[in-house]
Amino acid sequence: MAELLVGTQGWDYDDWEGNFYPHTLPKNKRLVHYSSAFQTVEIDSTFYAIPRKSTVENWARLVPNNFIFSVKVPKIITHEKVLEDCETEVETFLEHISLLGDKLGAVLFQFSYGFKPEKFNVLKAFISNLPDGFEYVVEVRNRKWLFDDFTSLLRAHNIALAQIDHPWFPKLKYPTADFAYIRWLGDRKRIESDFSRIRFDRTNEYQWWAEVIRDTLPNIRKLYAYMNNHYAGHSPTSLRKFQEIYAELST
Repeated sequence: MAELLVGTQGWDYDDWEGNFYPHTLPKNKRLVHYSSAFQTVEIDSTFYAIPRKSTVENWARLVPNNFIFSVKVPKIITHEKVLEDCETEVETFLEHISLLGDKLGAVLFQFSYGFKPEKFNVLKAFISNLPDGFEYVVEVRNRKWLFDDFTSLLRAHNIALAQIDHPWFPKLKYPTADFAYIRWLGDRKRIESDFSRIRFDRTNEYQWWAEVIRDTLPNIRKLYAYMNNHYAGHSPTSLRKFQEIYAELST
């Protein structure tokens, strides 16, 4: 059976104070507290800038040995340069996050809605030059990408297609690699701010995903799944609810 790693997308939210983090907890202790509750996290801050080596080393130092970080690729690569002329940025980013060592999970390339299949050859060339030794994930938001040559490209390089729960994208059941990556995203237009409480009942969705995960795990070696605040309003509570439903299904 594959390893199942579930966590949230990011951990440093003021709105979690009092409903996940104790009121008295210093902000620089949030990761320590988080890692005592969950086994993995998707780092959101790396999307905005390549982290300093010292920052990465500090992340690794603060968490237990079995804790796993998945990381988002900086937007300068995916959104600004859109995979072209970004060799230096890719090399530097991978060098820095490699300092996580055994605590490094997947590396997520999250693309914008404007990243369209016309960029297929650019993506193909980019993927062919990626260094080995990392678990890469590609997330697209445009459903026109779901054609055979695209998924075949990912399978050929053992790259996971992110399975996302988003109102504009179909829910996908089948991974393209020997590991899978799920992102519960939700709709930012429904919850723009205030991540202090649950806003929506997602029980039906949790049940659906629990069944997908149960059926997928025997066929892969690892599955990552990350909850966004926008999905239901407060991702720690959302994740706990999913874990309860999954545990009931698995007994």
